Amino acid sequence: MGKPHPRLQSPQNESIAVPAPGAGKRGEAGYLGYLLRQASAAQRLRMERTLSDLGVTPAQFVVLTMLHAYPGISSADLARLSLLTPQTVSVIVANLERGGSIERRAHSVHGRIQHLDVTAAGQTLLAKCRGRAHRLDAQMKAHLTRQEERIVRKWLVSLATEEAPVEVD
Repeated sequence: MGKPHPRLQSPQNESIAVPAPGAGKRGEAGYLGYLLRQASAAQRLRMERTLSDLGVTPAQFVVLTMLHAYPGISSADLARLSLLTPQTVSVIVANLERGGSIERRAHSVHGRIQHLDVTAAGQTLLAKCRGRAHRLDAQMKAHLTRQEERIVRKWLVSLATEEAPVEVD
């Protein structure tokens, strides 16, 4: 089964077992937002583990993916697309550049503007990462029909793109 879950002390000094993922409020009875965050954290950990021997973090994989998909984007756009802060992207870019996965080149007209390009070595690394990411995706959708997968994808995209009104009582 897994390792035992920790116990907490209640205000009355009673020992309370922390539920495992999938149980109690961490299960189907939990808030959807919490369940999304829990699933995201679990998937992030799986991604970290699957990329670790390549020396790539999930954030580096996202940055490489976005640079490859949208060549010539600004660092600010790269941060937005990667769902990372500009400061984090700056550190990631420096590390990927130092590792030879990306390179900077001056803009052909505006010399002070820097373009980031994925190098041949970076494309090779990205291909390895993608293969592993595709396997993780296949595991996630293994028990879904194609129709269910489409529904989940549409729902997730709608959550990311809809501006839900905030109602305060």
